[in-house]
Amino acid sequence: MLANKTALVTGSTSGIGLGIAKALARQGANIVLNGFGDAEAPKAEIAALGVKVAYHGADMSKPAEIEDMMKFAAAQFGRVDILVNNAGIQHVARVEDFPVEKWDAILAINLSSAFHATRLALPAMRAADWGRIINVASVHGLVASAEKSAYVAAKHGVVGLTKVTALENATTGVTCNAICPGWVLTPLVQKQVDAKAAAQGLSNEDAKKLLLGEKEPSMQFTTPEELGELAVFFCSPAGANVRGVAWNMDGGWTAQ
Repeated sequence: MLANKTALVTGSTSGIGLGIAKALARQGANIVLNGFGDAEAPKAEIAALGVKVAYHGADMSKPAEIEDMMKFAAAQFGRVDILVNNAGIQHVARVEDFPVEKWDAILAINLSSAFHATRLALPAMRAADWGRIINVASVHGLVASAEKSAYVAAKHGVVGLTKVTALENATTGVTCNAICPGWVLTPLVQKQVDAKAAAQGLSNEDAKKLLLGEKEPSMQFTTPEELGELAVFFCSPAGANVRGVAWNMDGGWTAQ
Protein backbone atom coordinates (compact mmCIF):
# COMPACT_ATOMS: atom_id res chain seq x y z
CA MET A 1 0.00 0.00 0.00
CA LEU A 2 2.87 2.40 0.76
CA ALA A 3 5.28 1.34 -1.99
CA ASN A 4 7.42 4.26 -3.23
CA LYS A 5 6.57 6.27 -0.12
CA THR A 6 9.13 7.32 2.49
CA ALA A 7 8.47 7.45 6.22
CA LEU A 8 10.69 9.27 8.69
CA VAL A 9 10.12 8.12 12.27
CA THR A 10 11.87 10.00 15.07
CA GLY A 11 12.98 8.12 18.15
CA SER A 12 12.74 4.87 16.23
CA THR A 13 15.73 2.75 17.25
CA SER A 14 13.55 0.98 19.84
CA GLY A 15 10.11 0.82 21.44
CA ILE A 16 7.07 2.53 19.93
CA GLY A 17 9.03 4.25 17.15
CA LEU A 18 10.57 1.01 15.90
CA GLY A 19 7.19 -0.73 16.08
CA ILE A 20 5.62 1.97 13.91
CA ALA A 21 8.56 1.97 11.48
CA LYS A 22 8.26 -1.81 11.02
CA ALA A 23 4.50 -1.62 10.43
CA LEU A 24 5.00 1.05 7.73
CA ALA A 25 7.85 -0.95 6.19
CA ARG A 26 5.60 -4.02 5.93
CA GLN A 27 3.35 -1.89 3.71
CA GLY A 28 6.31 -1.07 1.44
CA ALA A 29 7.47 2.31 2.76
CA ASN A 30 11.16 3.14 2.76
CA ILE A 31 12.22 4.17 6.27
CA VAL A 32 14.46 6.83 7.78
CA LEU A 33 15.27 5.88 11.36
CA ASN A 34 16.40 8.29 14.07
CA GLY A 35 17.38 7.86 17.69
CA PHE A 36 20.13 7.18 20.19
CA GLY A 37 21.99 3.94 20.79
CA ASP A 38 22.70 1.13 18.36
CA ALA A 39 21.24 1.77 14.92
CA GLU A 40 22.55 -1.31 13.13
CA ALA A 41 20.15 -3.83 14.69
CA PRO A 42 16.96 -1.82 13.95
CA LYS A 43 18.27 -1.03 10.44
CA ALA A 44 18.69 -4.77 9.84
CA GLU A 45 15.16 -5.46 11.12
CA ILE A 46 13.72 -2.93 8.67
CA ALA A 47 15.88 -4.07 5.74
CA ALA A 48 14.69 -7.66 6.34
CA LEU A 49 11.19 -6.45 5.43
CA GLY A 50 12.37 -5.74 1.88
CA VAL A 51 12.52 -1.94 1.87
CA LYS A 52 15.29 0.64 1.83
CA VAL A 53 16.38 2.03 5.17
CA ALA A 54 18.59 4.92 6.25
CA TYR A 55 19.52 6.36 9.63
CA HIS A 56 20.18 9.87 10.88
CA GLY A 57 21.25 10.48 14.46
CA ALA A 58 19.85 14.02 14.86
CA ASP A 59 19.56 15.23 18.45
CA MET A 60 15.87 16.15 18.50
CA SER A 61 16.46 18.99 20.95
CA LYS A 62 18.50 20.86 18.33
CA PRO A 63 16.59 22.56 15.44
CA ALA A 64 19.70 22.70 13.22
CA GLU A 65 20.16 18.93 13.49
CA ILE A 66 16.46 18.34 12.73
CA GLU A 67 16.88 20.48 9.61
CA ASP A 68 19.92 18.45 8.60
CA MET A 69 17.93 15.22 9.10
CA MET A 70 15.10 16.44 6.87
CA LYS A 71 17.57 17.42 4.14
CA PHE A 72 19.25 14.01 4.49
CA ALA A 73 15.91 12.20 4.09
CA ALA A 74 15.07 14.21 0.97
CA ALA A 75 18.51 13.52 -0.49
CA GLN A 76 18.16 9.78 0.17
CA PHE A 77 14.59 9.23 -1.01
CA GLY A 78 13.24 12.38 -2.68
CA ARG A 79 10.97 13.60 0.09
CA VAL A 80 9.31 12.61 3.34
CA ASP A 81 5.77 11.39 2.61
CA ILE A 82 5.00 10.18 6.14
CA LEU A 83 6.39 11.94 9.20
CA VAL A 84 6.01 10.23 12.57
CA ASN A 85 6.98 12.52 15.45
CA ASN A 86 7.69 10.03 18.19
CA ALA A 87 10.88 11.11 20.01
CA GLY A 88 10.31 11.61 23.71
CA ILE A 89 11.92 11.62 27.15
CA GLN A 90 10.48 11.63 30.68
CA HIS A 91 11.33 12.91 34.15
CA VAL A 92 9.20 12.55 37.26
CA ALA A 93 9.14 15.14 40.07
CA ARG A 94 6.77 17.53 41.81
CA VAL A 95 6.46 20.97 40.19
CA GLU A 96 8.39 22.75 42.94
CA ASP A 97 11.20 20.18 42.70
CA PHE A 98 11.28 19.85 38.90
CA PRO A 99 14.78 20.63 37.55
CA VAL A 100 14.56 23.56 35.13
CA GLU A 101 16.96 21.91 32.68
CA LYS A 102 14.78 18.78 32.62
CA TRP A 103 11.68 20.90 31.90
CA ASP A 104 13.50 22.60 29.00
CA ALA A 105 14.78 19.29 27.59
CA ILE A 106 11.38 17.58 27.75
CA LEU A 107 9.63 20.52 26.06
CA ALA A 108 12.34 20.63 23.37
CA ILE A 109 12.32 16.92 22.54
CA ASN A 110 8.65 16.03 23.16
CA LEU A 111 7.02 19.14 21.67
CA SER A 112 9.31 21.55 19.82
CA SER A 113 10.92 18.77 17.75
CA ALA A 114 7.46 17.87 16.36
CA PHE A 115 6.94 21.50 15.34
CA HIS A 116 10.33 21.74 13.63
CA ALA A 117 10.01 18.44 11.74
CA THR A 118 6.44 19.30 10.71
CA ARG A 119 7.26 22.78 9.40
CA LEU A 120 10.11 21.33 7.35
CA ALA A 121 8.08 18.40 5.95
CA LEU A 122 4.95 20.32 4.96
CA PRO A 123 6.12 22.17 1.81
CA ALA A 124 7.00 18.96 -0.08
CA MET A 125 3.85 17.21 1.15
CA ARG A 126 1.68 20.09 -0.01
CA ALA A 127 3.45 20.21 -3.38
CA ALA A 128 2.67 16.51 -3.86
CA ASP A 129 -0.85 16.95 -2.41
CA TRP A 130 -0.26 13.88 -0.25
CA GLY A 131 1.26 13.52 3.17
CA ARG A 132 0.67 11.98 6.56
CA ILE A 133 1.88 13.55 9.80
CA ILE A 134 1.40 11.29 12.79
CA ASN A 135 2.27 12.68 16.21
CA VAL A 136 2.81 10.18 18.98
CA ALA A 137 1.28 12.05 21.91
CA SER A 138 0.11 10.08 24.94
CA VAL A 139 -2.88 9.52 27.12
CA HIS A 140 -1.10 12.33 29.00
CA GLY A 141 -2.02 14.58 26.10
CA LEU A 142 -5.64 14.13 27.23
CA VAL A 143 -5.44 13.72 31.01
CA ALA A 144 -2.82 14.36 33.68
CA SER A 145 -0.89 12.43 36.31
CA ALA A 146 0.91 13.90 39.30
CA GLU A 147 4.67 14.53 39.10
CA LYS A 148 4.73 14.64 35.29
CA SER A 149 4.29 18.38 34.68
CA ALA A 150 6.69 18.74 31.75
CA TYR A 151 5.59 15.54 30.02
CA VAL A 152 1.88 16.33 30.41
CA ALA A 153 2.37 19.93 29.27
CA ALA A 154 4.37 18.79 26.23
CA LYS A 155 1.92 16.06 25.24
CA HIS A 156 -1.08 18.39 25.60
CA GLY A 157 0.89 20.73 23.34
CA VAL A 158 1.40 17.95 20.79
CA VAL A 159 -2.37 17.38 20.65
CA GLY A 160 -2.90 21.12 20.11
CA LEU A 161 -0.23 21.25 17.40
CA THR A 162 -1.90 18.27 15.72
CA LYS A 163 -5.25 20.06 15.53
CA VAL A 164 -3.77 23.27 14.13
CA THR A 165 -1.71 21.40 11.51
CA ALA A 166 -4.80 19.44 10.47
CA LEU A 167 -6.91 22.57 10.14
CA GLU A 168 -4.32 24.47 8.13
CA ASN A 169 -4.15 21.59 5.63
CA ALA A 170 -7.81 20.50 5.73
CA THR A 171 -8.49 21.16 2.03
CA THR A 172 -5.35 19.33 0.88
CA GLY A 173 -4.21 15.71 0.68
CA VAL A 174 -2.11 16.22 3.82
CA THR A 175 -3.53 14.94 7.11
CA CYS A 176 -2.27 15.23 10.67
CA ASN A 177 -3.40 13.07 13.58
CA ALA A 178 -2.15 12.07 17.01
CA ILE A 179 -1.87 8.65 18.64
CA CYS A 180 -2.37 8.69 22.42
CA PRO A 181 -1.11 5.44 23.96
CA GLY A 182 -1.68 4.39 27.54
CA TRP A 183 0.98 2.24 29.18
CA VAL A 184 3.32 0.66 26.61
CA LEU A 185 6.12 -1.52 27.99
CA THR A 186 8.95 0.51 26.49
CA PRO A 187 12.35 1.00 28.21
CA LEU A 188 10.96 4.34 29.51
CA VAL A 189 8.00 2.62 31.23
CA GLN A 190 10.11 -0.33 32.40
CA LYS A 191 12.15 2.16 34.44
CA GLN A 192 8.95 3.21 36.23
CA VAL A 193 8.07 -0.46 36.84
CA ASP A 194 11.56 -1.09 38.25
CA ALA A 195 11.33 1.96 40.51
CA LYS A 196 7.92 0.87 41.82
CA ALA A 197 9.20 -2.67 42.46
CA ALA A 198 12.24 -1.36 44.34
CA ALA A 199 10.30 1.21 46.37
CA GLN A 200 7.59 -1.24 47.48
CA GLY A 201 9.57 -4.48 47.64
CA LEU A 202 7.55 -6.11 44.84
CA SER A 203 8.39 -8.55 42.07
CA ASN A 204 8.57 -7.06 38.60
CA GLU A 205 5.32 -8.80 37.59
CA ASP A 206 3.48 -7.50 40.65
CA ALA A 207 4.83 -4.00 40.00
CA LYS A 208 3.49 -4.19 36.43
CA LYS A 209 0.04 -5.21 37.72
CA LEU A 210 0.09 -2.37 40.22
CA LEU A 211 1.06 0.15 37.53
CA LEU A 212 -1.70 -1.07 35.18
CA GLY A 213 -4.26 -1.28 37.98
CA GLU A 214 -3.78 2.37 38.88
CA LYS A 215 -4.78 3.62 35.43
CA GLU A 216 -5.59 1.02 32.75
CA PRO A 217 -8.84 -0.98 33.19
CA SER A 218 -7.89 -3.56 30.56
CA MET A 219 -4.88 -4.58 32.72
CA GLN A 220 -2.96 -4.97 29.46
CA PHE A 221 -0.07 -2.99 28.05
CA THR A 222 -0.67 -1.53 24.61
CA THR A 223 1.96 -2.91 22.20
CA PRO A 224 4.17 -1.12 19.67
CA GLU A 225 2.67 -3.46 17.04
CA GLU A 226 -0.86 -2.24 17.79
CA LEU A 227 0.27 1.38 17.57
CA GLY A 228 1.99 0.59 14.27
CA GLU A 229 -1.23 -0.76 12.80
CA LEU A 230 -3.05 2.42 13.80
CA ALA A 231 -0.36 4.44 12.01
CA VAL A 232 -0.90 2.27 8.92
CA PHE A 233 -4.64 3.01 9.09
CA PHE A 234 -3.95 6.77 9.15
CA CYS A 235 -1.84 6.29 5.99
CA SER A 236 -4.49 4.18 4.21
CA PRO A 237 -7.23 5.42 1.86
CA ALA A 238 -9.69 4.80 4.73
CA GLY A 239 -7.85 7.42 6.77
CA ALA A 240 -7.90 10.13 4.11
CA ASN A 241 -10.50 12.25 5.89
CA VAL A 242 -9.43 11.51 9.45
CA ARG A 243 -8.04 14.90 10.42
CA GLY A 244 -6.95 16.37 13.72
CA VAL A 245 -7.94 13.47 15.96
CA ALA A 246 -6.24 12.47 19.19
CA TRP A 247 -6.85 8.72 19.05
CA ASN A 248 -6.38 7.09 22.43
CA MET A 249 -5.28 3.46 22.58
CA ASP A 250 -5.27 3.18 26.33
CA GLY A 251 -7.22 0.16 27.56
CA GLY A 252 -10.03 2.36 28.86
CA TRP A 253 -7.83 4.82 30.82
CA THR A 254 -9.62 7.97 29.62
CA ALA A 255 -13.06 6.33 29.62
CA GLN A 256 -13.13 6.38 33.42
